[in-house]
Amino acid sequence: MNQIKKFREKKNLSIHELARRTGLTASYISNLEKGKRDNPSKDTMEKIAEALDKTVPEIFYSED
Repeated sequence: MNQIKKFREKKNLSIHELARRTGLTASYISNLEKGKRDNPSKDTMEKIAEALDKTVPEIFYSED
């Protein structure tokens, strides 16, 4: 399971703000957070990680 929601909330960002920062849609980010979408592209993972000031492995490959 990814850690998008955890890190997004730690930065006090709404889904809409994260979407604005990444150029992705809020619904896509929401679906990623809920596990309804999986296997995002490398580019998508990098955009999210950069917006959250984290690395791709911290967000998408963490054991937490």
